Amino acid sequence: MKQDILSRKDIKLIITEFYKKLVTDVEMLPFFEEIVKKNQLEAHLEVITDFWQDILLDTTSYRNNVLQKHLDFDKKIAFKTTHFEKWLAYLSSTINTFFEGQVAERMKNRAKSVATVMQLKMSLYNS
Repeated sequence: MKQDILSRKDIKLIITEFYKKLVTDVEMLPFFEEIVKKNQLEAHLEVITDFWQDILLDTTSYRNNVLQKHLDFDKKIAFKTTHFEKWLAYLSSTINTFFEGQVAERMKNRAKSVATVMQLKMSLYNS
């Protein structure tokens, strides 16, 4: 049996392995290409780890507006529903590879919520 997510170190492992998938996916790379080219991926991973640590471990490290950052980026490269589907699939499979338990499930559920809100704000759901 795998352990549950218990620490920042666990979250950082998930985020690091997750981003390895994102930056090797041709469809997802454009969203991270600038960060990779500027050699800022490690700093970005720390920020994303802060975000998830706050959600999962009730800390207060993340200082940005995650929604606004993505809305601003959407003006440069338009997000599509398929991007969110891949993002969720990669994140869920990464979590499942290393962890199981209540916190792991909460991370997957919160990721779905985050993706849904972003897609709603970007008007990607059409009737």
